[in-house]
Amino acid sequence: MKSGYAALVGRPNVGKSTLMNKLIGQKIAIISDRPQTTRDRIETVYTDERGQIVFMDTPGIHKAKNKLGEYMDTVAERTFSDADVVLWLVEPTTYIGAGEEHIASMLSALNKTKHPVVLVINKADTISNPSMVEDVIKTYSAKCEYNDIICVSAATGKNTDELMDTIFKYMPEGPMYYDEETVTEIPMRSIAEELIREQMLKYLKDEIPHGVAVVINKFSERKNGLFDIEADIICERDSHKGIIIGKGGAMLKRIGTGARAEIEDQLGAQINLRLFVKVRKNWRDDEGFIKSFGYDLKKYR
Repeated sequence: MKSGYAALVGRPNVGKSTLMNKLIGQKIAIISDRPQTTRDRIETVYTDERGQIVFMDTPGIHKAKNKLGEYMDTVAERTFSDADVVLWLVEPTTYIGAGEEHIASMLSALNKTKHPVVLVINKADTISNPSMVEDVIKTYSAKCEYNDIICVSAATGKNTDELMDTIFKYMPEGPMYYDEETVTEIPMRSIAEELIREQMLKYLKDEIPHGVAVVINKFSERKNGLFDIEADIICERDSHKGIIIGKGGAMLKRIGTGARAEIEDQLGAQINLRLFVKVRKNWRDDEGFIKSFGYDLKKYR
């Protein structure tokens, strides 16, 4: 059988998490139209009669402005060498920026026999002129060599079956890494933290969500099947704390209501969710805080 690891890499907001969720048929990675939504490597598992693919969704590669940003870039870059197949997601445009140049240079250094690279042009549903695809292929082909090129839509599912066929084509023969029922080994506690953060990305504007972390301090099940969850929302400024809470607690209630629905859907059970907002000034530039919030490179060594 075929089995191995497939890395989704690219600039922020190109649709990596949306595509991974579509390919495995379940929402594991949070999604948002904000860049830098994914902060860590997220692994999910797809299994069928052909074999098993472990997908690795990575943070969008960008110019880091703080230690958290440096962590995110390092995680993405390390994932390249861990993958049996690399999927480089790009948008259907001929613009090549510094970020794309950086990714192309790293991919060019890969052994394409050992680490096949597939260029995935996402957001096919936004293309009105078919000739645009040819222009994008020509532009990116001048930057790097690829084992395959596919145009897909993570939003609609267009050509995603073809993409799965292509990934399996380049996967090596190997064992089952997980049982066939496994979709992810990410603890539900961690998924819940991300689902809470997703609601802040949805409802809060500007830079506030990017300076927020979520830490669950209590995650327990009662005898009647109800879950009690208590989480701290960590922000960097007192002014941000006020915005997150909102007038009369309205914004925090809105975030909690949305998060509760998402978590209950994942758990298949009712939850009692309590949220607390705390300030940790400039935590994104403090290695101690970053590690305590789960962003630790040692887990990838």
